[in-house]
Amino acid sequence: MPYSKELQALRHTNLLREKTLQDSALLDFASNDYLGLSSNKQSLTQAYQKLLSTPHHAPRASNAINGYHLIHQELEEFLCAYFGFESCLLFGSGFLANLALFDTLVRKNDTLFVDELYHASGRFVTRFLGDRAVFFKHNDPKDLDTKLKSHKRQNGRILIAIEGVYSMDGDIAKAEFAQIAQDWGAIFIVDEAHSSGTIGTHLKGYFDFHSLPITNHTIKMGTLGKSYGSYGAYVLASDPIIKFLFTRAKSSIYTTALSLFDTALALENLKYVQSNTPALSAQLQATTTLTQKLLGHHLQSQILPISFQRQERMLEVAKSLQTQGFCIGAIRKPTTQTPKLRITLGIKNTLEDTQKLCKILQQIQTNEGF
Repeated sequence: MPYSKELQALRHTNLLREKTLQDSALLDFASNDYLGLSSNKQSLTQAYQKLLSTPHHAPRASNAINGYHLIHQELEEFLCAYFGFESCLLFGSGFLANLALFDTLVRKNDTLFVDELYHASGRFVTRFLGDRAVFFKHNDPKDLDTKLKSHKRQNGRILIAIEGVYSMDGDIAKAEFAQIAQDWGAIFIVDEAHSSGTIGTHLKGYFDFHSLPITNHTIKMGTLGKSYGSYGAYVLASDPIIKFLFTRAKSSIYTTALSLFDTALALENLKYVQSNTPALSAQLQATTTLTQKLLGHHLQSQILPISFQRQERMLEVAKSLQTQGFCIGAIRKPTTQTPKLRITLGIKNTLEDTQKLCKILQQIQTNEGF
């Protein structure tokens, strides 16, 4: 049978992935629904009503043909005003957005400097960039600066790519990267998939958290399927950058435009976040404060990683937690170098449920010695 040997090897090393139906009876500490908006029925109803007023309920074509609808424009304009950018382009997913950024913007003689733990969607593209892609040590501005100074390519653009909050370990990117980008005149790409909606005074992500200005060299990529309870992604940047992406990005041109319903739902949820930011921020802070108090972990975001020496043991613990009513992310290679439980907090669960999980984790910590 095709790929039988490969499947056998994956099964032998506990790396084979199997489809598992979502169990709504389990408490969700695995998804990226940080603000719990995937269950916001008011936004759902408003998005549905909005769609009923349109002549079509699907985009039907690429943005480059006639798939760009008024509802897309409304969301793009909202995102620009909300985050303080000049222009916006929507994508079908975060993967497609990162594909567009790296594949389209890194031209001949340009060099992309990217954090070694950047999302797989970005690292995937670097395989085709050759020596135009340079990795620097994770969240290490000094190493980036060293690599920039030893860089020999002439007359090309410099691009720097980081994540606002790193998806596996939950650490926040340092503010110094923005200054380095400015000093070198670099295009500064920040993947805000896990930072928008979770950090910053106004829950607007990395730039909000560090009080950093937006410039014509700044690019913010974010997703709609995490904090904003929908699906899809967006890229915010200066007008020339967005126009170039719209004209040349294959992952925008050669695919159907973002679902109209997902677009409408994202817009309603973003409006909800905008109107309820202080309350949402307080709830997020209460969750992290409780978790830190009970477990002794310093949390920078809503992501709590717990590493294990052995993958088999990590899977056993994840299974045990499931039998106790908790859905926890069990992360294996090659996604991470070391097996770990990836626990997502946020406000999708009550403080009482979070406390219950933390007390179980306290015992696991004692037994495992981490």
